[in-house]
Amino acid sequence: MGSKHSKGTTSTSDPVPFKSFRVPFVDLEEATDEKFVIAEGGFGKVYRGVLCDGTKVALKWGNPKSRQSIKEFRTEIEMLSQLRHPHLVSWMGYCDENNEMILIYGNLKKHLYDSDPPTMRWEQRLEICIGVARGLHYLHTSGIIHRDVKSTNILLDENFVPKITDFGLSKKAPELEQTHVSTVVRGSIGYLDLEYYITRKLTEKSDVYSFGVVLCEVVCARPAIDSSLPREQVNLAGWAMNWQKKGQLKQSIDPKLQGKVRPDSLRKFGETAVKCLAYSGVDRPSMGEVLWNLEYALHLQEPVIQENSSIPIGELSLQINDFSHVDVSSNAAQIGTLNSYISL
Repeated sequence: MGSKHSKGTTSTSDPVPFKSFRVPFVDLEEATDEKFVIAEGGFGKVYRGVLCDGTKVALKWGNPKSRQSIKEFRTEIEMLSQLRHPHLVSWMGYCDENNEMILIYGNLKKHLYDSDPPTMRWEQRLEICIGVARGLHYLHTSGIIHRDVKSTNILLDENFVPKITDFGLSKKAPELEQTHVSTVVRGSIGYLDLEYYITRKLTEKSDVYSFGVVLCEVVCARPAIDSSLPREQVNLAGWAMNWQKKGQLKQSIDPKLQGKVRPDSLRKFGETAVKCLAYSGVDRPSMGEVLWNLEYALHLQEPVIQENSSIPIGELSLQINDFSHVDVSSNAAQIGTLNSYISL
């Protein structure tokens, strides 16, 4: 797309070397409207827009007054210029004119939770999780740690295909002779890996932990952090893990899944989420293993898809909680410790 436009002439800086992807500000200034905001984060808002040539896009509009935003702007451009995958947001260009920082993505329809996830079929939720897992697996095999995996960084296109976004905090994975990257802790409350938070040693397993929280969001249909709830329920991961410890994980499952989930499919999904949330990174699976488990969970659901049958949610209690081979008592304690760190 960048080749269709002339290079900018009023840039306040030259943050990246990819001038062929630079789009004039005049092509963007009328492409957004507040009613078309589909996501919002620390960097800025993401809008659905239409360029003057009719191209439908998503525009990530940053805060030029933030030094951190400038750094993230550069990092995201550098990362997306090298990465291509069906489950990563497609990057089309950028604009840095008139003291603005704008990233231009391919057409995105909505935020993951704007589609009212409680109405999503279990199969749809599984397929979305599988798509995200594929994208993260691609990143990790490409030597990239996303570093800010969360539901608000997952957008859907018109076909509900998930696209991972926001690479402003991403880091190169450690070299073969290294075990981790030592770095300042960055991430989002509710998704932050406690081991990384304490040691400042970043690995791909930090992404795996954060993805485990996203899996909990998908099955429970509630945000990772909800300060309006009683204290013991504020942190979704800790709350779900505590129910699992009691053998009553069914208490946290989205009630709108009742009668629509095969028990062994949900059990496999639950086991996968629990393993992702292990305190120690070495005890968490790789994204390749997570992907395989989620695909298997979908396979286990297929008889329900084919036969159009239903399973009462009450029958799930024993099977979904049969995680006796997974030690989660220490995990729940460590999640509780993270809450105390954050509250300081």
